[in-house]
Amino acid sequence: MPTALITGASAGLGAEFARQLARRQADLILVARSAGNLESLAAELRRAHGVAVEVVPADLTDESDLDRVASLLTDAAAPVDLLVNNAGFGLSLRFADNDLADEVRHLRLLVEAPMRLSHAALQGMRGRGGRIINVASVAAFIPRSTYSACKAWLVGFSRWANTEYARDGVSVTALCPGFTHTSFHERMGLPPGQEGVPGFMWLDARAVVRQGLRDAALGHSLSVPSWRYKAIVALTRVLPSSLLAGAGRSGRF
Repeated sequence: MPTALITGASAGLGAEFARQLARRQADLILVARSAGNLESLAAELRRAHGVAVEVVPADLTDESDLDRVASLLTDAAAPVDLLVNNAGFGLSLRFADNDLADEVRHLRLLVEAPMRLSHAALQGMRGRGGRIINVASVAAFIPRSTYSACKAWLVGFSRWANTEYARDGVSVTALCPGFTHTSFHERMGLPPGQEGVPGFMWLDARAVVRQGLRDAALGHSLSVPSWRYKAIVALTRVLPSSLLAGAGRSGRF
């Protein structure tokens, strides 16, 4: 039975990955800061699908917690077949006005943590096979403060690593959804309807995860759910950066 480790698993896309993988009879290792939410989700999945679920409360911006999670990925006695790097949070787009400590935590969680966990996962996956899904964003293609920069790093890394480690049976996929109905915006104090984004631009979390899992299974380095966001990504290749930067200011994180 395959085993998946999911970060940021207590809510949003992380919890949806857990539900869909449990339905496919994957055993799970769920990682997030909120132990209570993780335990509730784990109980639900064990009851509904009869899978093994390990709960690992951890703050991936903390060095010792990150090392502890990485050690799970290098345990040859309990190999992990799929790593989903999903943990993250957003900040105001006004970089110069943000607290620098918050920006550093943001960088560590969105870039350093997935880099180190991917490095750990590859130690066991090379030759045996496996999949890594890095949850990025369409924002990776649109100038949007440090959030965009971090997600762009994930896309670039995934594209390279997918080619580099294909010979070892490992696929690395950057999942790049647009605006998706999860608790992400609510945690920033933005109730539904107040994000400055028209309704037709919102995606369903279940569809986003299904597409990401499908593209990872096919070995794609990039997964962009929905044709409207695929079109937006295509346009970013030809539109001037000044126009893209203006577009990046619409919609709030």
